[in-house]
Amino acid sequence: MSTQKSDATARREAGSIEENALRIDEEKARQLIDALNTDLAAAYVAYHQIKKHHWNVEGAEFRDLHVYLGEVAEDLELAADAFAERAQAMGGVPLSGGATFEEHAPVTPEDEDVYDIRTSLENDMEMFGEIIETMREHIGLAEDLGDYTTSELLREHLEPLEEHAHHFQHYLEDDTLVTEDAF
Repeated sequence: MSTQKSDATARREAGSIEENALRIDEEKARQLIDALNTDLAAAYVAYHQIKKHHWNVEGAEFRDLHVYLGEVAEDLELAADAFAERAQAMGGVPLSGGATFEEHAPVTPEDEDVYDIRTSLENDMEMFGEIIETMREHIGLAEDLGDYTTSELLREHLEPLEEHAHHFQHYLEDDTLVTEDAF
């Protein structure tokens, strides 16, 4: 049974925007907060998919992939935190909750089943590609709106995502991820 109060008055409603100390006007802030919340949602959807693969990886390269996927998850969590804090600094309310993240993310997670690591990494690489494209669009938006701090923040977290997508590609080369047929 939930102990959360549903009859309590919210201090701030989701989707609301308050005046901010950054002097970003409300319309620009709204666009930037929406973009940051999209990136926040994408980061958490990707985080949960990566953690699923981290927990379930098996095979000859288990250890290296397990450790690496843990590092990827850490980078995603850092990015999500940065996006949420920037949205809040602009007077917005960062998204929260699994269903909310999935609803607002530009990507769709794989289902609950466990797949071989090659399929899992292919799914991760595809997801990261979509997130990278979205973040690049948001960098352009931030620059067009004159918010160079948000642009720089997004760039800072885009770089590791691109690096991880590149590493996924290397893991998926023909001479890696030994299959049972090789034994």
